[in-house]
Amino acid sequence: MINIQNHKTKVGEFVIGSFENKLCLIDYQYRKMHQTVKNRIKQSLNAEFIEQTSPIIEETKNQLQQYFDGTRKTFDLDLLLVGSDFQKQVWQGLLNINYGQTISYLQLATNIHNPKSVRAVANANGANAISIIVPCHRVIASDGTLGGYGGGLAVKKRLLKLEDTINNGIF
Repeated sequence: MINIQNHKTKVGEFVIGSFENKLCLIDYQYRKMHQTVKNRIKQSLNAEFIEQTSPIIEETKNQLQQYFDGTRKTFDLDLLLVGSDFQKQVWQGLLNINYGQTISYLQLATNIHNPKSVRAVANANGANAISIIVPCHRVIASDGTLGGYGGGLAVKKRLLKLEDTINNGIF
């Protein structure tokens, strides 16, 4: 069983999910790929969704609130990354991007020792099921533009501003 709860924040409404008390989902409820992401998790875990909370969901809500309040820069949550081996490699690479930093898709591909896979890295980045915690919002285009984001570009800009990357002249 995958526990899920809706959670409203300053930047939008998320669906937060856990499986065996590990966080497996923080997705923008209204993004285009939402159902695709949920289906991948459901099929991979061979489990059904049920609307109920869990200790990890409640702790995730607390840590997200601290992040949005500006008092938390790192998260301390047990994660369950659900995807292909390549996707997991990309998502692990995202976890290495520090608060307040941005990198390009090319740099991310290089960091995971696969510099010719920029497009595949971008696709895996877009398939990330654990927004904010697995910080796909910190990846930008090589020319310094924001690129895409599942929560929308306005949200991506707000997150980067929250982390002060725009004000620090990183892009």
